[in-house]
Amino acid sequence: MAELQLFGTWGSPFSKRVEMGLKLKGLEYEFIEEDIKNKSPLLQKYNPVHQKVPVLLHKGKPIAESLVILEYIDDTWDVGSPILPKSPYDRAMARFWAKFIDEKCIPTLRKACWSVGSEQEKAKEEAAILLKLLDSQVEGKKFFGGDTFGLVDIAASFIAYWFGILAECGEVQILNKDKFPNLCEWIDVFTNNSFVKEILPPKDILTEKFKALFQAAKQARTA
Repeated sequence: MAELQLFGTWGSPFSKRVEMGLKLKGLEYEFIEEDIKNKSPLLQKYNPVHQKVPVLLHKGKPIAESLVILEYIDDTWDVGSPILPKSPYDRAMARFWAKFIDEKCIPTLRKACWSVGSEQEKAKEEAAILLKLLDSQVEGKKFFGGDTFGLVDIAASFIAYWFGILAECGEVQILNKDKFPNLCEWIDVFTNNSFVKEILPPKDILTEKFKALFQAAKQARTA
């Protein structure tokens, strides 16, 4: 058995976070594809609390939750590129914004795509406020950490890639260069980075998947 095993799914933004962290460190690992609709006994064993991906298995010991895994990787292997900054203050700020993205941004952006009517309009307004905060954080920078790719960029990968596809499939207009110039510039840099492009799932396959989900949701509402 490999020293490092990653339980994930091909299209999960959270699995891809861990892949980015492992690649930054130059670490070899075995990827184990999970079927979320038919969870394996191993996934249920190694993540009995949430029973979801990703789970990193290191020498038989499981670590769950993508942001927790990224910090574990950074703390355990002093090789390759760092995931978090060296300064305690900068590390605290990186943790803060990564948590902000997970707890505030992603749920609101998803709601803006999947809800309808007045609920959707409210979610879109809330999403714009949150994105404006992120826009100000990356102003004048290449990455959220300055010139260095790190934790917040990895955490925001959902916004850079998955959300754009979701919004397009759901015909939702929120993120544009007029309102969020700094964030959109960061997205261009992020998605065109050769390191990132090797890890991101194919856009055409994600688009096909999301379109099918939107169609199924529409049919369910009209049934």
